[in-house]
Amino acid sequence: MATTLRHRVLRAGLRMVAPAISERVESVAAQRRMVDSLSRVIRMPEGVSMSETELGGRPARHIKPEVGHADGHVLYLHGGAYVAGGLTSHTPIAALVAQAAGTEAWLLDYRLAPEHPYPAAREDALTAYKEMLDWGIEPSQIIIAGDSAGGGLTLSTALGIRDAGWPMPAALVLLSPWTDMSLSSPSFQHNKKREAMLTKGFLSRAAGHYCNETNRGRPVRRQDSGVSPIFADLAGLPPILAHVGGDEILLDDARLVVERADAAGGEATLHVFDELWHVFQASSGMIPEADESLREIGAFCRAQLARRS
Repeated sequence: MATTLRHRVLRAGLRMVAPAISERVESVAAQRRMVDSLSRVIRMPEGVSMSETELGGRPARHIKPEVGHADGHVLYLHGGAYVAGGLTSHTPIAALVAQAAGTEAWLLDYRLAPEHPYPAAREDALTAYKEMLDWGIEPSQIIIAGDSAGGGLTLSTALGIRDAGWPMPAALVLLSPWTDMSLSSPSFQHNKKREAMLTKGFLSRAAGHYCNETNRGRPVRRQDSGVSPIFADLAGLPPILAHVGGDEILLDDARLVVERADAAGGEATLHVFDELWHVFQASSGMIPEADESLREIGAFCRAQLARRS
């Protein structure tokens, strides 16, 4: 990838702002406000309508492109390290994915830690998926997608669907997924100096909240496959597409998911975008790789929906 002036400016800006959120703002409430504020710099696609609704008993936002695949639905699970994010912060990225795929999207406002540690988020995602089935939507017309923690939650939700014996969705889309709460993958060390957004310290604190290490009650082991789906048996899952930036400390979280899903007999595809950062798709309209990623995601979603129609 040829590093342009725009890439360098964006990276420099991220290095100034994102670590401040991660390390200097310790209050979860303040981190949530700052994550919400970042959505202002993400391009909101034109030709998309939105409405407030509920899904599985949780607030949700229904996003509908003007032109799309009438029978396709994306259940979108937002990032935010399980402690932040929601409808305000992640409507633009969910809308970009929906528009690229030509499908409707349902952005779920699942419960957050530390108030609601594991398994609250996973329960909310499973309940939302089950309600979509109860509406009469065919599982073959549902794609579950998510970024960062939402990417890990996407994988964990699919495992819960499999273990419950429910019909599987058509596919899974993982953007810079966080799949290992133990933070043990090699890229945490290899990419430490190249990472533009996240820090290991921030993720470790967030993992402690999600695993109930900071509340009363019994904590969950960080290697438990419910919170760290990378350690699960990945057999029997639908096709997976994972996109990740080559400079991310979470690079190997994505790489290992694809390797282990393939080894378990699945169909999984990884695209590493060299020299790019965490959830770089949010830079759509600013760098060409973000738009390339969204085009690939859209083509993948349409192909999987067509295979099962």
